[in-house]
Amino acid sequence: MGKINMLKVLVGGLIAGVVLNIVDSFLFGYLLKDQMAAAMASINRPAMTNAQIPWFVVLDLVAGVFLVWLYAAIRPRFGAGPATAAKAGFAGWFVGGLLVTLFMWPMHLMPQNLTIITTLVSLVEWPLATVIGAKFYTEGAGMGAGMGAGAGMGARM
Repeated sequence: MGKINMLKVLVGGLIAGVVLNIVDSFLFGYLLKDQMAAAMASINRPAMTNAQIPWFVVLDLVAGVFLVWLYAAIRPRFGAGPATAAKAGFAGWFVGGLLVTLFMWPMHLMPQNLTIITTLVSLVEWPLATVIGAKFYTEGAGMGAGMGAGAGMGARM
């Protein structure tokens, strides 16, 4: 079993992060913009400003890198490919999306319809981004895939 190719995790992860950013930009910047502003006003908070956008862009990129890293980490057990990438994306969504939402649900910070919509969109978005980012992940030579000193010793044991 080779080591994780962190350069490829970064490349695939940034691509996955771009996918997350595209979906989130459309969802929050266009489709739900007015509803989100009304929800924030209902709890005496200002609507999101353009100055806050870089924070969310960076977080989506970090999430994309994490999702592809998770794919790379489970690949040896589940096999390479889109099904494993979708499992990694679902696992990331479960912990980073669903559980976080369920922890906040009783506080009624957001209207129920917005909570459900954003949770369901992310259920599709996170596995999709992971599948796309994982297409750019490989465990190649020179990155710890068993090509260095002692390569092949496991085959003789």
